[in-house]
Amino acid sequence: MFRRLYDRTISLASGPYALWTLAAVAFIESSVFPIPPDVLMIPMIIARRDRAFLIAGVAMVASVLGGILGYFIGAFAFEQIGRPILESLGKGDQIDAFNQKFNDFGFWAVLIAGLTPFPYKVITIMSGWTGLPFATFLITSIVARGGRFFLVAALLWKFGEPIRGFIEKRLGLVLTVFVIVLVGGFVLVKYL
Repeated sequence: MFRRLYDRTISLASGPYALWTLAAVAFIESSVFPIPPDVLMIPMIIARRDRAFLIAGVAMVASVLGGILGYFIGAFAFEQIGRPILESLGKGDQIDAFNQKFNDFGFWAVLIAGLTPFPYKVITIMSGWTGLPFATFLITSIVARGGRFFLVAALLWKFGEPIRGFIEKRLGLVLTVFVIVLVGGFVLVKYL
């Protein structure tokens, strides 16, 4: 099922409505859709490197707007919509423990989920459910999603097709290591 959905999503990347499709995928991925917008962004940028930053901008704006929807699902419809989504992702048993600690690290949680392969939709819903201040959620989402999508766009714009394999296979790992180093740096500065 996911393979057919993935293949269909990829085929839309070359169509005349590719930017609209990217916007729709980025929007719904932030709250319910299982396939990240990167799978559309990468072939779109490879095909039109001159539009790399426009494509990244569309993905960022749509993803942040979808994140806002996820936030409001968590804030106003968690039991009806949010809990079933998180349970379908295998996160249902972690909800209560997560809620207790989430707001202490809300900024970092949103930043890490926005940059790394961790499902961003989990954080958007949890941010609303736990009552993370909306301004913190919004600003961090813009920074994280913008950072992720514009980094992909910049790498593809600069290096083109040769970097595609690296991005598809290793970018999540590189971003995860970057976030760990970033957080570690802040911890060192705070405690040394």
